[in-house]
Amino acid sequence: MPSFNSSPRAMLNSILNNKSLIRALILREITGRYKGSILGLFWSFVTPLFMLLVYTFFFSVVFKARWSGGSDSKSEFALVLFAGLLLFNLFAECVNRAPGLILSNPNYVKKIVFPLEILPIVSLGAALFHTAISLLAWLLFYVVLFGIPPVTALSLPLIILPLSWLILGLSWFLAALSIYLRDISQLIGILTTALLFMSPVFYPLSALPDSYHIFLKSNPLTFPVEMARNALFWGAWPHWGGLAIYYVITFLVAWLGFAWFQKTRKGFADVI
Repeated sequence: MPSFNSSPRAMLNSILNNKSLIRALILREITGRYKGSILGLFWSFVTPLFMLLVYTFFFSVVFKARWSGGSDSKSEFALVLFAGLLLFNLFAECVNRAPGLILSNPNYVKKIVFPLEILPIVSLGAALFHTAISLLAWLLFYVVLFGIPPVTALSLPLIILPLSWLILGLSWFLAALSIYLRDISQLIGILTTALLFMSPVFYPLSALPDSYHIFLKSNPLTFPVEMARNALFWGAWPHWGGLAIYYVITFLVAWLGFAWFQKTRKGFADVI
């Protein structure tokens, strides 16, 4: 039975050594999702925009929600809300798909030469593409309504990178676990829905009493969502010390997820 290297170096080498294959699979994933549809890639713009309008109506009109320090402008509320949704949607799209990555590609499991570990990377790459499209829509609306975005918006890639490590770690873990425990896909759907309302997407962290902050700060999405919103809209640079710690923690999560995937993949062919 073959053995698979699970070291951090092997994790990074898997990305570097298979970059051409990863790029080709990401392109196939992006084009295949909208194959045969009339609007094609334009759905990448329409879908988040529609959800943004729905969320904005219910939270700013029905529930009269406002951002602390902001105005009563509904367009401001929409853009601030969208800034948080960008990161949450990236996370949710990848994590919700993770349990089915191996199960939906049984032919790859039978091929010893195929690097199964790149499937979560391909999923992340496609999700990052759609996030970039949504970000372009956000920037367009911001320029029309408020002018040039703050220079701090340039720090967004530095915020998304550690979030990507977190996503990869969870995706590797869930993709492998779901081979042996098929109920994972149903459970993850419930958890990500709950996580949406337990993350500061529809409200700022400051809106909650101090006694609840410890619970919200334990959410791994709170830190990047708050930083992204501050950078994109409020003109605040990330907390560099906190961001450095977040890099270390998320890289560790990525490696642990990769190690679990590599250790358990020996039995994939026997179970599928």
